[in-house]
Amino acid sequence: MTDLSELDRGAAPGAADPVKVLLHRHRELCERAVDPLEIAAGLEAHGITDRTAARFRHRDVFSLAEELYARVPRDADTAADASAAPAREGDRRRSVAVLLLPLLPGTLCAAALIALARTHGQTRLYAAAAGVVAVALALRAALRRGPLALPDALASRSTTGSWTCWLLVYAVLGDGLLRTAVAGGPDGLPDGTADGDWPVALAPLLALTLAVAPATWTAGLFLAHARRKLAASRGLEDFAASVRPVLLGAVALFLGALAALVVLCAPFLDAGPLSPAVLALGVLLFVARLLTVHGFTHAPRVILMLTAVAQVLAPATVFAARLPGCAALGAPVEALTAASGPSVVPVLTCGAGALTLLVHASRTLARASAHLRPEQAR
Repeated sequence: MTDLSELDRGAAPGAADPVKVLLHRHRELCERAVDPLEIAAGLEAHGITDRTAARFRHRDVFSLAEELYARVPRDADTAADASAAPAREGDRRRSVAVLLLPLLPGTLCAAALIALARTHGQTRLYAAAAGVVAVALALRAALRRGPLALPDALASRSTTGSWTCWLLVYAVLGDGLLRTAVAGGPDGLPDGTADGDWPVALAPLLALTLAVAPATWTAGLFLAHARRKLAASRGLEDFAASVRPVLLGAVALFLGALAALVVLCAPFLDAGPLSPAVLALGVLLFVARLLTVHGFTHAPRVILMLTAVAQVLAPATVFAARLPGCAALGAPVEALTAASGPSVVPVLTCGAGALTLLVHASRTLARASAHLRPEQAR
């Protein structure tokens, strides 16, 4: 981070050109920026506020960024104009991929569930394994492009994938295991049906894979609106106040789309008309991904880990209560399950995690520096 005391000395009244000092310190940022907005976001990331900008004889960080952008020579402008047409064609192809690729996980998941319904015995096991692999590869492909894609600089730092898998596994197997455990079972492994000794819930998996598409499109809308708010704002506080409603609106839009998908999937899989547990999990994963792609990896990793651990502990305490002298361990979970059903565990855990991350996102994603391109954030 830039030493603000040194900046103050550079902006002292005796300095002939205080902006030149700042330009020297942040030349790499200014040369890489494609517009003044990226410089403004980069300056904020280095601790420069509107009050600091006033010491450089500017009313706010945006005005200061415009002068820095104008001062940097750009010899590559002519070459950039010559390659504009091919670049636009590539952008169109990428836009089509971003639009259609998120539909692939849900489509393959639906095909896999149809195959499960039409097979039996060992063939069903093969169909399930093939479906898991196909959906996993489709999810990987869909999340490698578009607004939910992790930049290369962040991919190595993000370890939320394993915890996400745990949460998805619990969404499919957890409620059935907890219900059976409270009743004294299970007596066998799940057989892939909702009527077995260990019931399996496939509706959440189908709804969540189908929700990859609205999650991607909603994230794109949020990024586009945030960029426009950044262009229209004339101060960091003004931008923060204007982008928070956009974030909340994006989350509400995704929640509505997910609820519609849950309702549509329920009749085909003999599930309830609406599952609060799936909605809570979907919002949790959506907000966690938004934070992660913007470079805030720590909070999503911790919250997803705590949520997964809490869910695993719920049936674990019921099993532990069967040990001599440990009956009290399972009492809280058994009481909750008896009162509200086994789905109360994911509703509480995912709901608390989603609310925590949403509060965190309303602060972090309201910063101009959160909307830097990855190479500009260095």
